[in-house]
Amino acid sequence: MLLAQEPAPNTLTAAEQREGWQLLFDGKTLDKWRGYQRPTPPDAWRVIDGTITRVGGGGDLMTNDQFENFALALEWRLSPGGNSGIMFRVIEGLEAPYHSGPEMQILDNARPADGKVRETTAGSNYALHAPVRDVTRPVGDWNAVRLIVNGSRVEHWLNDVQVVEYELGSADWLARVKPSKFNDWPEYGRAKRGHIVLQDHGDEVAFRNLKIRVLP
Repeated sequence: MLLAQEPAPNTLTAAEQREGWQLLFDGKTLDKWRGYQRPTPPDAWRVIDGTITRVGGGGDLMTNDQFENFALALEWRLSPGGNSGIMFRVIEGLEAPYHSGPEMQILDNARPADGKVRETTAGSNYALHAPVRDVTRPVGDWNAVRLIVNGSRVEHWLNDVQVVEYELGSADWLARVKPSKFNDWPEYGRAKRGHIVLQDHGDEVAFRNLKIRVLP
């Protein structure tokens, strides 16, 4: 009996195409990406061996397009001690993407200080909602993300485990935001539509298999 082959990285299966998935990265170019409040991608981000890799300082990487309701899938791989993140519904005109976009944390939980606080470990809604448990794979392995944003409901999936869920604008959400630094930024978590951002946190991080399905 022949085993089914894994699909090639940065491609869509026939089933994904039928379901309406679209690639955000073809494995070769950054044509669908640019910098925050700039027309081209920062030099920090390069295409290396079919991945989008942060290789130096230069700023966050942002989709050209904006999205409202969607399912986002991708894989990330960190260097030891690394830190990054995925932000969504980011709007421009502010000092930084995290002034508007909530963040799904990417982290080597074993090393940075953020790994000592559950609300800032990998998979968390950064500084607000802790993951149910640590499901990260060893540093150097790929971790699979599914981020679902549908109206006010948000789900973080990491390595096939739903680790976080929350409702934007809910009483619980507001109670968590109020004592945090995000309370100083009136646009935080408020936009109904915006860009997806990959964070430059000063560490090497690679992404592949970035794909999105717009939800009705």
